Amino acid sequence: MTRTPSRASVAGARVAAGKGVAFTASPLLEVKLPSWRSRVVLFMLFVAFLALALRALWLQGMTTDFLQKQGASRYARTLELPATRGKITDRNGQVLASSVPVKAIWAIPDDLVDAPKEKLHALAGLLGMSDKDLAKKLSSDRSFVYLKRQVEQDVTDSVLKLGLSGIETRKEYKRFYPEGEVMAHVVGFTNVEDAGQDGMELGSQATLAGTTGSRRVIKDRLGRIVEDIRAVREPHDGKDLVLSIDSKIQYIAFTQLKEAVEKNKAKAGGIIVIDTRTGEVLALANMPTYNPNDRSVLTGAQLRNRVLTDTFEPGSTLKPFTVSLALDTNRVTPATVFDTSPGKMTIGTATIGDSHAHGVLSVAQIIEKSSNIGTAKIALGLPRQEMWEMFTAVGLGQQPKFGFPGAVAGRVRPYKSWRPIEQATMSYGHGISVSLIQLAHAYLIFARNGDLIPLSFQKLTNAPVGQRVISSNTALQMRRMLETVVSPTGTAPQAQVPGYRVGGKTGTAYKVVGGKYVRKYVASFAGIAPMSDPRIIVAVMIDEPSNGSHFGGTVAGPVFANVVASALRALNVAPDSSVTNIIIPKDGYEEGV
Repeated sequence: MTRTPSRASVAGARVAAGKGVAFTASPLLEVKLPSWRSRVVLFMLFVAFLALALRALWLQGMTTDFLQKQGASRYARTLELPATRGKITDRNGQVLASSVPVKAIWAIPDDLVDAPKEKLHALAGLLGMSDKDLAKKLSSDRSFVYLKRQVEQDVTDSVLKLGLSGIETRKEYKRFYPEGEVMAHVVGFTNVEDAGQDGMELGSQATLAGTTGSRRVIKDRLGRIVEDIRAVREPHDGKDLVLSIDSKIQYIAFTQLKEAVEKNKAKAGGIIVIDTRTGEVLALANMPTYNPNDRSVLTGAQLRNRVLTDTFEPGSTLKPFTVSLALDTNRVTPATVFDTSPGKMTIGTATIGDSHAHGVLSVAQIIEKSSNIGTAKIALGLPRQEMWEMFTAVGLGQQPKFGFPGAVAGRVRPYKSWRPIEQATMSYGHGISVSLIQLAHAYLIFARNGDLIPLSFQKLTNAPVGQRVISSNTALQMRRMLETVVSPTGTAPQAQVPGYRVGGKTGTAYKVVGGKYVRKYVASFAGIAPMSDPRIIVAVMIDEPSNGSHFGGTVAGPVFANVVASALRALNVAPDSSVTNIIIPKDGYEEGV
C-alpha cells in the first residue's frame, strides 16, 4: 500500500525551502543509492561515444576501401560483353557452324528474399525446374547465381514479365550446326561457355573464340543502370574458319559409309577423302555418329572420331610399301618371280599362308593376288632397318601433325627387336597398327610420284612442298600394280568405277582383343583415282562386318567405288577410261588373312 504524505510534512517542506534549506533535504526525496554509481555510468557512456567517434574517423578518413566494397557489392555491377564466336564454313563458303544469340538468366538472391511465392513458383516452371531446385540454386550464393544458360528469347521474355527484382539476363550465344550428324566428327561442338570441346571447334579454339569485353555500372535498387563508373572494354569477335572440307563430297562419303555399315551389320566404320594435289582433307566421316545440336543422349561410341583415334592392323593395304622399298632399292622389278606354292610357308615355329595356292607369281602379281607368302619372301630379302625407315618415313608410328585434336600415333616397334617371323608378318600389315588417316596419308607417295606432303583440315591457297620418299618411277610402277587389284582377276573388282581408271589395295585383318587375335575382322580399302592423273585418295575401314563377307574387296571396295564416282564428278574431273561397265567374276580371288 502506498503512503500519502501528510499535509503537515508537505507544509514543513515548503517552510524549509523558504528558509534556504535544500529541496533534496526532504526525507521523501533523499537518494538512497551511492553517488559513485552514477559517475561510473556517465563515464561508460562517454567512453562508448568516444569509441564510436574514433571508429567513424578511422573508417571515413583512414580506411575507405571497406565501405567502398560494401557499397559496390550492393549497387555496382560488372556487365560482361560477350564476343561472337567465328563461323566455320566449308571450302565453298557453306556455313557449318554459327552462333545464335540467346540469353543467360541469373539472379541476385538477396534481392529475391521478399519475392512472392507464387512468382517464384512461376519462375521455376518457366525455367523447367522444381521449386526445390530453384530454392537450392538461390541459396548457393547470396550475391550472384546463374539460374539457366542458353535460354531462348520467348522464355526470357516470359521470365522478365514476372517483374521480379533481382532477376537479370545476359546476352550469350548458342552454337548451331546446320549439317548435323554429317559433319559432327569434323566440326565438333562447344560447351555452354561457348568453348570448343571436340573437332575443329577445339582445335581452332584460340582463333574462333575472340575476346570478351566488360562494362562497370551502378544500378539502383530496381536493377536499373544509373551510371557508368568505368570505361567500356570492347569485345573482339572471333575469326571465321574456312575448312578444307567439301560439303558435297562429305555428304557422299557419309551416306555411303552409313549404308555400308548397315548393310554389313558392322560395329563401326570410317572414311576419309584427300586431295592429292594439296593434302587437303575433303571429307571425313565416322559411324556411329551423333547430332551436335542435341547431345542429350551422346555416348562414347558416337563421339569417337575413329578415322583419327582408332588404330587397327592394316593387313594387305601395307603390302605396297614393302614392295615399293624393294623396287626403289633395285632388289626386284615388277617382273621378278617368286614361288608361293604350296600356299603355306613356315618361318621358325610359325606358319603363314595365302587364301589360295597361287604357285609362281611375279612381283606385280603378288600385289594383284595379294599374296602373303610372296610379300613375306620379298621382305625377308630386305634389311630390317630399311623397312622400319620406310614405315616411319610415310608417318606410321609417328605422332600426326594434322592440326586436329585426338590423332594417335599407332605402333611400329623398333626394328632391332624384330624376329624373322615378325618382319614377314609386318610386311603384309600384321604386328603393326595404324589409324585410317595415317594409311590414307601414306598413300600420297604413290599418287604424287614419290613425295609426301602434310595433310590440312583448313583450306589452303598454296600447295605445300613435298618430301621425297620413293622415286617417281617406283611410284608409277606401283600405280600400275594397284590398278590390277581392281581388275577382274584382282582382289577388288567391286572397286571398279565406270569411266575412270582407279586402283588401290584391299586389307583384311583379324582384330586383337586382350592381346590375342580373335575371329573378328577389320575390312579396309585404300585407293587412288583417277590413275592417269591422281586427284583424290579414298580410304575406307569397316569394323567387324558380320553379314556374310568380311573381306576388304567385297565390304570396303564398293564404298570406295561409289564415293570416287560421285566425288570425281563433283570435282569436274573428266573420265579417263572408255570402260563403262564393271566386270566382276563369280569366283574372284580373296586376299590372305
